[in-house]
Amino acid sequence: MSVPDRRAMLDRDHGELSIRRQCQLLGIARSGVYYERRPANDNELGVMRRLDELFTQWPFLGSRRLARMLRDEGYALNRKRVQRLMRKMGIAALGPKPRTTKPAPGHKIYPYLLRDLVIDRPNQVWAADITYLPIGRGFLYLVAIMDWASRAVLSWRLSNTMDASFCVEALEEALARFGKPEIFNTDQGSQFTGGDFTGVLIKAGVRISMDGRGRWMDNVFIERLWRSLKYEDIYLKGYADGREAKLGIASWVAFYNTRRPHMALEHRTPMAVWRAGITGCLDGKAVDMTLRLDNAGALPTCPQPQQPQMMIA
Repeated sequence: MSVPDRRAMLDRDHGELSIRRQCQLLGIARSGVYYERRPANDNELGVMRRLDELFTQWPFLGSRRLARMLRDEGYALNRKRVQRLMRKMGIAALGPKPRTTKPAPGHKIYPYLLRDLVIDRPNQVWAADITYLPIGRGFLYLVAIMDWASRAVLSWRLSNTMDASFCVEALEEALARFGKPEIFNTDQGSQFTGGDFTGVLIKAGVRISMDGRGRWMDNVFIERLWRSLKYEDIYLKGYADGREAKLGIASWVAFYNTRRPHMALEHRTPMAVWRAGITGCLDGKAVDMTLRLDNAGALPTCPQPQQPQMMIA
């Protein structure tokens, strides 16, 4: 039983057992029982929102350059604070690194299976990723399951914590609605390496693949999804709470999947391509669904506005 579950069993009004004795019996620290989480600081939330905007626009920037840009905009903070906020937000710069996302101790790391693989049909490879969303006076985390060949969003979930449960729920929904992939690829984040998540894949007979050293390009496709979602919906709407965000994101995902032409798919919609790939044709013609990982021109999910050129030191 997890620590939060054991804390929930504690009875503060127990007539015979003191708080100290209950903590001893449950094996939890008494300091954690009395600790009350401080409400979010508006200034910190403002910094996190701006940090998210900068990272979404330039996901290759690390903490050093992001800290410099924020200071230039008048935010009084150093690199260590930016690093702490990035960890809290669950973001890290795209680009070759000595290590990928650090897994939890004891979690099994699976080999990378996509090297030199031609991805040319739906349900061949699925992928998952998590992003940070600024919401009202707080924030949420969003996980999405994507089919690589069609770029269709198969399922998604919102959560106010970075535990694995919302990722497992999204995975189970995708499997129930769309069948199963041959391969499921993720980074080495603890949400995806834990037994709850990998156990669902193993039970379904899905081969598990995890990004290895230097496999940053594998995240580009879903990073484009996050950029589109945030610029076309989250930043524009400014949702006040999780209920509003859930309804708004559901509407945008439906639009993205079924109505929004995708340049990388020759102006077809992701779900049309997914369904056509399952049946093998689209408008009476055979469908070429080969995913060309080296075709940089096919990466954006929509025409992106020209960004100012930056000199990177």
